[in-house]
Amino acid sequence: MTSFRFAVNVTPKPGILDPAGRAVEGSLGHLGIDGVHDVRIGRRVELTVDADDEAGARGTADRLAGELLSNPLIEAYAIELLGATSSAVSDPAADDGAEVPTTAGVGEG
Repeated sequence: MTSFRFAVNVTPKPGILDPAGRAVEGSLGHLGIDGVHDVRIGRRVELTVDADDEAGARGTADRLAGELLSNPLIEAYAIELLGATSSAVSDPAADDGAEVPTTAGVGEG
């Protein structure tokens, strides 16, 4: 069995009001920051799923994202694979410990 580490990024769907994003965008001028716009505020959930393969782990993460971590009516989510660790004995010298995120599909619920 392998442990797969995922990040689920949840944001308001396009066209859905984002008062927190608008508040941040409105404060940028007070900080003297120009050239930043279309600010959207969301949340990130990191989790580890134990499964036989990446497809099974991603399926579990997708189900959690669509049914528990997001509101499919007003939010979209994206799943990133952060890394995988096998329970089998491996060579620790071969792993530099760096997590390399990869972009996954966007769930619409």
